[in-house]
Amino acid sequence: MNNYKYRITDELIKKKLKGKGAVLIEGPKWCGKTTSAEQIAKSILYLAKPDEVKQNLLLADLNPSLLLEGETPRLIDEWQVAPKLWDAIRFEVDHRNMEGQFILTGSSVPADQAEILHTGTGRFAWILMRPMSLFESGESNGSVSLKSLLDHPQQIVGMNLLDINKIAFLVCRGGWPRATFLEDEIALEQAYDYYDAIVKSDISRVDGVKRDSERVKQLMRAYARNQGQSVSYEKLKQDMISNDNDSLDSDTILSYVRALKKIFVVDETPAWNPNLRSKAAIRMSDIRYFIDPSIGVAALGVGPNDLIKDLNTFGFLFESLCMRDLKVYAQALNGNVYHYRDNTGLECDAVIHLRNGSYGLIEIKLGGDSLIEEGAASLIKLRDNIDSTKMNRPSFMMVLIGVGKYAYQREDGVYVVPIGCLRN
Repeated sequence: MNNYKYRITDELIKKKLKGKGAVLIEGPKWCGKTTSAEQIAKSILYLAKPDEVKQNLLLADLNPSLLLEGETPRLIDEWQVAPKLWDAIRFEVDHRNMEGQFILTGSSVPADQAEILHTGTGRFAWILMRPMSLFESGESNGSVSLKSLLDHPQQIVGMNLLDINKIAFLVCRGGWPRATFLEDEIALEQAYDYYDAIVKSDISRVDGVKRDSERVKQLMRAYARNQGQSVSYEKLKQDMISNDNDSLDSDTILSYVRALKKIFVVDETPAWNPNLRSKAAIRMSDIRYFIDPSIGVAALGVGPNDLIKDLNTFGFLFESLCMRDLKVYAQALNGNVYHYRDNTGLECDAVIHLRNGSYGLIEIKLGGDSLIEEGAASLIKLRDNIDSTKMNRPSFMMVLIGVGKYAYQREDGVYVVPIGCLRN
């Protein structure tokens, strides 16, 4: 593809192919799964190609091995259209006894799991692909490496070129690869088109259950208003009731959220459970986020100028953007992203925790000296509350900001890093 932009996931796909017979790349529509896989694959089967889909489904039933013939790694695009292929691929992997045979892409979980007999354990590797981070789309200059921060650098140097207007635009545009090539006004429409597709079609097509489009809109607005919080389904229901004349129950809300998860629209963040010196009770609820901040923007019906005028909403949506980028970067480092909340009110927006036990503590602030001070104080308090006799001390503490000219280290050891400087 002309003008292909490198994805951090590219190297992860290649790495996984060296150790497994098949790699499944999952993620929301339009995030670039197929395009990335096309760069690596040696042959391709587009299962959902309109003039071939009926034939492909017939062959998947009668003779699936024919669909799997081709130079390897062979890309099976939108594999969930024919779930029976899963077991056929597993069988081929076993009998070929070679790594790197297949790449599968999927923008939803198969509606009929009963057609899959085996889990794929030992044969498949799973990768969740998110929309582009700012480093991948070219808006972050990458002068500060998250990996380097985890390796205990002595100092950092970085200059941020993004101002508040650009940050507002990037939150609204999102990380949809195609949007990064378009004029600004047209690029902003892409998230709204994506939102419309979810509401009108995708949320019902994922499992064949017809869902009320107005209720989907209400749920997504409620979700957007509660991003960055650990609200219950009951709270989401109450948020929706004022806009719904009919009765609602929590089971209905749960079924709608599950459908959104199946099409990778929401990307909730689990709690981190460290060893503490105190007896504070850690709150274990997930924190709610969309997989891209632009989905929340579309659900709320706002744009860059609206965010500039409403810094509170801007702050929550900026946090969502940062969480997206941190998850992209952490995945490349064999790490995960968590949050911390306890019953004393102490919190940490993001904890990057690697498999080797190293971790970093991050507070996210849109910008401003007072907010940076507040974030740094919270990080230091959490660090001092961690029992270092039972686990490592944090490799770094960071206040991740949107607006600010430089990346630097404070005298108390806390790093201040603009999102426009960060990379994996």
